[in-house]
Amino acid sequence: MPRLLHTGQVIIDLVMALDTLPRSGGDALANSASFHAGGGFNVMAAAQRNGLKTLYLGRHGQGQFGDIARSAMQDEGIEIIQPIDLQKDTGLCVALTEANAERTFISCIGAEGILSSEDLAAVRVEPDDYVYVSGYSLLHPGKAESLLNWLKGLSQGVHVTFDPGPLVQTIDPALINALLPHLNLWTSNRSEAQAFTSCPAIADALIDLRSRLLDACLVVVRDGPQGCWISDSHGAQLIDGFPVRALDSNGAGDAHTGVMLAALGAGHTAPDAAKRANAAAALAVTRWGPATAPKADEVERFIQGIHA
Repeated sequence: MPRLLHTGQVIIDLVMALDTLPRSGGDALANSASFHAGGGFNVMAAAQRNGLKTLYLGRHGQGQFGDIARSAMQDEGIEIIQPIDLQKDTGLCVALTEANAERTFISCIGAEGILSSEDLAAVRVEPDDYVYVSGYSLLHPGKAESLLNWLKGLSQGVHVTFDPGPLVQTIDPALINALLPHLNLWTSNRSEAQAFTSCPAIADALIDLRSRLLDACLVVVRDGPQGCWISDSHGAQLIDGFPVRALDSNGAGDAHTGVMLAALGAGHTAPDAAKRANAAAALAVTRWGPATAPKADEVERFIQGIHA
């Protein structure tokens, strides 16, 4: 059975809800505030809840934030590979969600920003495993080179996924170019794809992405309530989304990615996997918090209910 090996970063989200962000130098009162495991945890929780056994390969620190991260992963059944980093705590992200469901992030990286060649050498990789790579990992000097070298040594049967993230334009192009030939799946939102390709139109961005990737690589570009675009060697198509009333968009893209991977790992076709991922993202935005991906049976009931 395939597994998901997540090489990204689990950090802790300090989630605060407020009516609107204050201007620079201003002040605002939040309506609520709470700590949650976030970052890479969101993708892993979504995959695990939808039947894909998940392992966290990243580091986690000693301290209150590391304790929250480990507790959350253990509650979900996610296997933690690395020992506790005794030098640092896990990092923190302040996640500000406005009344219109838009969110703003400010992060400080901790133990998860380092991953050595020795850390990765201890990982056993099976031929049918799914490996997830975050663009954030390529921003950390203590992680990028060792991760890329490890990826280059994986067997051809291993399925490598890349999620560039919102800081894609700040990643060293040489690092991304070294990664692209090893990808089986590119997954991003529309603005990230357009920023990476410098294409103002989504159709042109999809064409540009295809030109940079192997023919066998699947491209998935999330387009908010519209759904998502999928593109392979046969062309591109829009997989329609599901209309819902959004409460909090934090973690919706992660829910989409985790469920997409779980569906592909279970043998679903790309269009069907994308449909399930769209449903998961739609359910996620109706719930408050970062890791709000539904379970597989919830996704199924939601899709059947829409059809009915």
